[in-house]
Amino acid sequence: MIRIGQKLRDERLRRGLSLDDVAKATKIRQSFLLAIEKGDYSKLPSSAYVQGFVRNYAEYLGLSKREVLALFRREFDEEKVFRVLPEGLVARDVSRTRFRIHHTALIVVFLLFFLSLFVLFQYRYALIDPPLTIDSPKEGLVTESKDIRISGYTDPSAVVTVNGDVVSVGGDGFFTKQLSLFPGDTVIEIRAKHRLGKEALETRRVTVKE
Repeated sequence: MIRIGQKLRDERLRRGLSLDDVAKATKIRQSFLLAIEKGDYSKLPSSAYVQGFVRNYAEYLGLSKREVLALFRREFDEEKVFRVLPEGLVARDVSRTRFRIHHTALIVVFLLFFLSLFVLFQYRYALIDPPLTIDSPKEGLVTESKDIRISGYTDPSAVVTVNGDVVSVGGDGFFTKQLSLFPGDTVIEIRAKHRLGKEALETRRVTVKE
């Protein structure tokens, strides 16, 4: 059975063309053209290049691309070709491939990790109560003033109420409200409720002297 390289070479010679002529016309290196004619595919970059070079070579010579490629596929043994590549080259290719896979895997792991942190941060109060710290008043405060200042910190996205009245919360989580109390004992309820339903409650008992 005639080999594809021999067929291409015979047609080239029949047309009176040199390898240099073909190389200039097809932009394929002479060394690659010679390797194709000899059937020494191991000297070509890869199987994709081999097929492309053969197709372009055949097209330039006016041969049937379908026929030439059919002969090429019967003849070309990709596994055998790659086995005869220099071991150092194969090792480098494998190393680069493993590095790319490893590098990609690390990127995916980091992205998943930071995505998990982001989701956890966004929904942290779905499982726990929002923080609530009361700076003023102190528990058990006894005062002669009827005007009591309530202040503290919580999560900026929480809704704070003082005895049922909604209090504005700043971007840093700070809130404050003035209450006017009647003389006697009063229990002040401060609630911080997250939009997902979790709630924190603090109470302060204040006594206003008459």
